[in-house]
Amino acid sequence: MQLKVLQATVGLLAAGSAYAAGLAQKRINTLVTFGDSFTDVVNTGDGGVAWPVYASSYANLSLHPFARSGATCSNKITNRPFPSLFESQLPTFFAQKANGTVTVPADRTLYTLWIGTNDVGSNALLTTYGNLGGGASIVDVTECAVGWVETMYQNGARNLLVQNMIPLNLIPTYSNGTYPDRFWNLERNSTAWSLSMFNLVNAGNALSKALLTNLAPKLKGAHVGIFDAYSLFLDMYHNPARYLNGTAPLNVTGSANACVFSLGGATNTCTKANGSDRDSFLWYDELHPSEQANRIVARQIAEVARGQQNRWTTWLS
Repeated sequence: MQLKVLQATVGLLAAGSAYAAGLAQKRINTLVTFGDSFTDVVNTGDGGVAWPVYASSYANLSLHPFARSGATCSNKITNRPFPSLFESQLPTFFAQKANGTVTVPADRTLYTLWIGTNDVGSNALLTTYGNLGGGASIVDVTECAVGWVETMYQNGARNLLVQNMIPLNLIPTYSNGTYPDRFWNLERNSTAWSLSMFNLVNAGNALSKALLTNLAPKLKGAHVGIFDAYSLFLDMYHNPARYLNGTAPLNVTGSANACVFSLGGATNTCTKANGSDRDSFLWYDELHPSEQANRIVARQIAEVARGQQNRWTTWLS
């Protein structure tokens, strides 16, 4: 099964596709978000305001946030004790939609999904084999994320945006210069972690693009897009002066809230940037983008919602 999927991926990427125009005529007024701590508006990964709140403000949208910190696509694939997309977030959304708590105009609602960081990370694919019989792989978690598009479509969604994984090999906890931190304070081979994460993320993003390219034309009346968060964050990493605007020296390798632990986590030494200094950092802590980075994400998503052309977004239908 996995070999056939990968063969199909190669064929689709070679063939390419004629990309669609997007949401120019949709007049989006509602944003519904799914995912993990990158998107959670309550337990915010950036230590400040999450990007959906900024995006809804920038584009004057009604926001319905369902993303939850720690989530994976499915606990049946990579089991973590957090509200996963398929076992928690989607059932909650469907229940609230059914009882009228959430109102989502079909043509004027944009649905987004940003998932994968926990699926490929420590205590998941990077360090374990997953829950499926014989173990889980990047193919399984990617097919799960693409399955969100089909599930939402079958339940009336017509404007769907998948945000791909960022270059996690550059984020402090998975970089080549990693150290014991709050997310993993045990032994690790930094070079091996970074290379493995590079391969997992790039394989998952390529497979997701191929599967979505194949799926999108089959969903009549739907607009399916990919937001290339990977390329956006890579650009922020290599060209920080275009994006970061804090009062401290610009920093794309450290984090605004860094904690170096002893092996096993018995002790730690923490440093924290305050005030406008925080906006000089690409990363908030060892695992999460900074609030300034998320403002950039929010501006891009707001452009998408307003029906404008966006450098980082490709519409497949």
